[in-house]
Amino acid sequence: QVQLVESGGGPVQAGGSLRLSCSISGYTYWKICMGWFRQAPGQEREGVAHIAADGRTNYASSVKGRFTISKDNDGSIMYLEMSELKPEDTATYYCASEGAGGPWVWGCPFGYWGLGTQVTVS
Repeated sequence: QVQLVESGGGPVQAGGSLRLSCSISGYTYWKICMGWFRQAPGQEREGVAHIAADGRTNYASSVKGRFTISKDNDGSIMYLEMSELKPEDTATYYCASEGAGGPWVWGCPFGYWGLGTQVTVS
């Protein structure tokens, strides 16, 4: 079955940088859409960035220009490069990928989710 595992979270000082990775396995095809979401305590989950099967990207306005989403050639690893981090970026970050039954965001049905990785900016 499809599995997603995030890594790379941790504490970081404001203004610093961090790179999150998401290892994706279990697909029998690789032209899929995928993305990153985050959820801070007491707040709703929000979409951070999305990368379509053809490589087009979308970003939340709050992170545009500071965060960059990318994936490796076969789509088995997705990254989120975060720079100029702010305390308000503190959240649990989740990677998600295409699958039936999930919420549609940026034209992608996010049916598969990782367990999340914590990012704390102070």
